Amino acid sequence: MRLAIFENIMTPGGHEVDFDRIIVEEFKALGHEIVFFVPENFSFQFDYKVPVERLSGDAVTYSSVRGLKKIFSAAKREINRQRWYRQLLNRQDEFDALIIPTSTYRYLRALNHNALRHIDKPLIFILHGINPSEVDKFFGEAQRLIDYPNVRLVVLTFGDSIFGRRLKNVFPISPPTYTPRDIVYQPSPAPREALKIGFYGQYRREKKLEALLDVYLRQKYKRSVELIVQGSTMHDEDAADFERIIKKYSAQPITFRHEGLIGAEWQRAIADVDALLMPYSAPRYRYHWGGMLFTAIGFQKPVVASDDMNPEVFERYRIGETFSSGNVDELGRVLEFFINNFDQNFDQYHRSLRAAADEYSPQNFARRLQNIIGWEDSNG
Repeated sequence: MRLAIFENIMTPGGHEVDFDRIIVEEFKALGHEIVFFVPENFSFQFDYKVPVERLSGDAVTYSSVRGLKKIFSAAKREINRQRWYRQLLNRQDEFDALIIPTSTYRYLRALNHNALRHIDKPLIFILHGINPSEVDKFFGEAQRLIDYPNVRLVVLTFGDSIFGRRLKNVFPISPPTYTPRDIVYQPSPAPREALKIGFYGQYRREKKLEALLDVYLRQKYKRSVELIVQGSTMHDEDAADFERIIKKYSAQPITFRHEGLIGAEWQRAIADVDALLMPYSAPRYRYHWGGMLFTAIGFQKPVVASDDMNPEVFERYRIGETFSSGNVDELGRVLEFFINNFDQNFDQYHRSLRAAADEYSPQNFARRLQNIIGWEDSNG
């Protein structure tokens, strides 16, 4: 079968790029063909090695866009979205199913005003979580689409409902892990003498990096430990703030990397550390799956995380340690415990990581998605 992916979000890298890669490579492994449909000016950050078809209408990026310009960009995107939807409907004979891999209720609102909802092929919208403030809007748009049987709304979450609500066209499924795909990698069978801990990912001021660095430097460690801080930045103000932090802590035993990492380079950076820190706190982390957390699970790296980071995962698997969201003093105590007791807890962490990696594997994710589309394995 031929699966089309409509991608219209341009980013400098990150988990959106790798999420598309999961869909491409896992569906190819299941025996299907893949084709991308993208706006005419779309620039790929990774070569997925599949055919690409262009749609008229420029993609809009929000990078470094603020104020009235952001409002204008959002309006332009809505207009173009209607155009893209119409073109996809007109070209539905070129594929057997269509996935829109990163959606919001706004995509559904646009669909409710577009003939694409009458498509004759399975049309899958994937939403990467729903906030409480959006749940009524989401279910309102989903209810309006309930009589269009080919429109199926997939929500990445950890239960069988969305805030206790269900509709027949809404499919909650677990998210996939991010795994090493370009490097030869085996999880370490034992902890190294010098523990390397990474704080990786997109830098945003909400992650409160300075608070982490201060508390990290205050603690007393009984073993050798090294901290590596990597950050990619999308907005000018974030880049300037990250550079300020790098300068402020330049005399400390911390390694900084202000750069985006993609593909093998990103995978080597993850593989090179023994554990990952994700102490950032924000309500949305309860409702949107954590890209860094699922990278840690995929690479089988123990973590220190805020307790609002996908708590359902930590309820089932001891893949590291958590602290109360926003409690800097508790973060310090947990971080010190984690480092000083890493050797003793290593085996338990890794048993849990192996189990979680199996449950949330990309292969399982692709098969669940394939079932929602209504396909059987093409390769038997």
